[in-house]
Amino acid sequence: MQNIPSRLGPFRVAPVTILIAALALAPAMGLAIGCTTSVPKEVAATIYTGGTIITVNDAQPTAGGIAVKDGKILAVGDEAGILKFKGDATQVVDLGGKTMLPGFIDAHGHVFNVGVQAVAANLLAPPDGQVTDIASLQTALRAWAGKSPAAAARTGWIIGMGYDDSQLREQRHPTRDDLDAVSKDVPVLVVHQSGHLAALNSKGLEAVGYSAKTVDPPGGTIRRRAGSREPDGLIGGMAWFPQLFSKLGRLGSDDNKALLLAGIDRYAEFGFTTAQEGRATEEAVATEAELAGQGKLKMDVVAYPDIQGAASAISGPFLSKSYTGRFRIGGAKVTLDGSPQGKTAWLTRPYLVPPAGQGKDYVGFPAMTDEQANAFVDEAFKNGWQIHAHCNGDAAADQFIRAVRLATAKYGPGDRRPVMIHAQTVREDQLDAMKELGIIPSFFGMHTYYWGDWHRDSVLGPERASRISPAASALKRGMPFTQHHDAPVALPSSIMILFSQVNRVTRSGQALGPEQRVSAMDAIKSTTINAAYQYFEERTKGSLEPGKLADFVILDQNPLTVDPMKIMDIKVVETIKEGKTIYRAR
Repeated sequence: MQNIPSRLGPFRVAPVTILIAALALAPAMGLAIGCTTSVPKEVAATIYTGGTIITVNDAQPTAGGIAVKDGKILAVGDEAGILKFKGDATQVVDLGGKTMLPGFIDAHGHVFNVGVQAVAANLLAPPDGQVTDIASLQTALRAWAGKSPAAAARTGWIIGMGYDDSQLREQRHPTRDDLDAVSKDVPVLVVHQSGHLAALNSKGLEAVGYSAKTVDPPGGTIRRRAGSREPDGLIGGMAWFPQLFSKLGRLGSDDNKALLLAGIDRYAEFGFTTAQEGRATEEAVATEAELAGQGKLKMDVVAYPDIQGAASAISGPFLSKSYTGRFRIGGAKVTLDGSPQGKTAWLTRPYLVPPAGQGKDYVGFPAMTDEQANAFVDEAFKNGWQIHAHCNGDAAADQFIRAVRLATAKYGPGDRRPVMIHAQTVREDQLDAMKELGIIPSFFGMHTYYWGDWHRDSVLGPERASRISPAASALKRGMPFTQHHDAPVALPSSIMILFSQVNRVTRSGQALGPEQRVSAMDAIKSTTINAAYQYFEERTKGSLEPGKLADFVILDQNPLTVDPMKIMDIKVVETIKEGKTIYRAR
């Protein structure tokens, strides 16, 4: 399997011995080797044939059929051989020329917040929403408040998610005055598409206790009105994460469970069979654990609690590499900076156009000191927790690399698989260091489409923008990289993950760093087998091989053969988790 480092070490067996052993064991293991001639002892529950099957297994890239039993893949081979696993009760599914792949694995996202996104006002720009200016943002909020009075009553807030100042006609963030026009009596919260900024109306600022006397918290910003200390409504980083979550605490256990299940449903629509709860709160972990205990999770969920604010959740029976009720805690998440499109990422060189109120030397800012970052990574290494670090800017990437280097020197080498989330602006020298230290880059390549024009013209300039999410550079080094959607920052679209890597075109249709394009096959691997490797799950997921989980996605077109620019038009037809359908397009 390409990109996955070998763990076999120096052990060697004569090739002839391996071949004889494999042939002897094949019938007992239920394997289909070529055109199986003997009648298998095993009988499949389901057989899939009649389409294109992309196995993501370099040793057997395609197949004519797949047999499934007890939620696992029984056999993969040619159609004639697979049909020999058919019994009287076997269901034979004709794919009808469609394409089957391994179920997509969410390398980084926030499944609980996707549920919030599903029930909040949609403030996304086209093609995912209809908000193009401040007026349409206000209209969307008023419409949601009118159509969802129960939701507003439950939270006590009018909530919208996904506005993007770079896509608004005014090219600015909404202010408290803009949101006061929606309501002066009910708190209004609108979350920036990056997830690192939010805007509040006057009632909302009052609810969280922000006034002219409030000092900006470490790692956070409260933007002020010109010539005044009075907040203008925009808050970012640690000024919004902890405070807002605590103030939105009216939701009870049943509400939280409904939100999580709504997020999982949304993931399934896009072909995912494994979801992540990144930067998980204690409440989110408790909700996921409760649903797991009730057997209500229809896909695997891996949580990475916030090591800074929810470290107590990184414990208990769910902290494991194995799932219990389809839930586990995979390790810890640390956040070292903000977002590039929101101009809060921490860079080594200044932003092309600094945000309002900042000088030409503005490079963003860190979320914590080096001492804090070193301590958090040290804690993860000491406890054996896999660490995921949010690093958008290259200065934040430097900080994480330094911390991992220190912890590795202290605790010695090991198969820890630390992950740099986003790695948007990593340099070539940083990729060299990451390979040396075993840091996996999980790129956010969808930025090339959604914010590529903005990065080129306002955030980074042409040179640095052309290198965002440099997947080809990682591939040349033989590094296993993953790609993600970071939903609800974007929709949890597996298809746009593929499209953006293969094409690297912006919303305006301009190529952005074409030299960093990767093949459709490598794009698929980034969200299947490589993502499984990131999770230490490559033995059970990520490719279609006997013994692995029967996690599948069926697409209406083959991403390997369709016109690359039409990959974005591919539709998910069906999502199957351990042999059972969890989503089917209507």
